[in-house]
Formats: sequence, structure tokens, C-alpha cells
Amino acid sequence: MKLQTRRVENLKARKINKTVVAGLIQQDGRLLICQRSKKSSFAGKWEFPGGKIEAGESPRAALRRELSEELSIAAKVTKLRWRENYLYPGHTPLLLLFYVIQSYFGTPENKVFLDIRWVPIQDLLRYDFLSADLPLVAHLHSGEIILPNCFQRESAD
Repeated sequence: MKLQTRRVENLKARKINKTVVAGLIQQDGRLLICQRSKKSSFAGKWEFPGGKIEAGESPRAALRRELSEELSIAAKVTKLRWRENYLYPGHTPLLLLFYVIQSYFGTPENKVFLDIRWVPIQDLLRYDFLSADLPLVAHLHSGEIILPNCFQRESAD
């Protein structure tokens, strides 16, 4: 009985991170950024496209799914470029994983956002990004992180 009680207490005390994935899609010095809808938490804030990992999904698979659902593109997700642990007050701790998108098929179409834009990297600081994205945005803006050019594929394969 005591062992079961300790196990329950340990589970309650343990903070479980929510893992979120995002895609860095850069073409000719411009990044694709998205503005959160009025219905979402942090409405109106800018972010990189992506979302939560569902049970049983790998981070790359989750990002492919999210980019398909949000932007109607089939993306080739390559290397993890940035990771950030962040805690918004009153929320579950987050682990954010930012992946480079090497290529995609289709034309990005706004399915869920207030707005989507291709923004010159030097203009990123003009946008009101989510707090968890700001360290990455600063490194991109300063040139400390340089992303490879993403290209649009002619076929989904």
C-alpha cells in the first residue's frame, strides 16, 4: 500500500513536457511565418508552422502531418536545427523542436492561421513572435544561424 502511494505521489510531482515541432522553411532569404488565429491561445502572435506531437508519432512525422494540415504541403523534414525548453506561466513546460525543411510539394495555403507570410530574415524582429520562439528568432536575425535554401518540388515523392 505504501509503495503504491509513493508511486502516485511521484507521478503527481513529475512535470511532463509537451513536445512541439516547427518547420523552418527558408527560400531566398525569406522565412515562412504564421500568425496564430484569434481562437487559439496567444492569438495574433507569430510563429513557425508546426504543432504538437501525437501519441506514437516521431517528431519528423508529426511535423510532416502538421505542415500538411496547416499549409497543404508535403514537406521533406531534415535535421533538427534548434531546441528550446520554455515555460509559459500557467502552462505545461514545453520542449520545442525546430527542424529544417529541405523541400516541399504544393503551394503553401493558409488553412488555420490568421495570416501567413514570407518574411525577409532581417525583418523577423518586426513581428510579435511567441516568447518561446524569440531566442531562435534572435539567432536567425543576427546571422548566427544560417538556414539552407528550401525548394519547391514538382512531385510529392
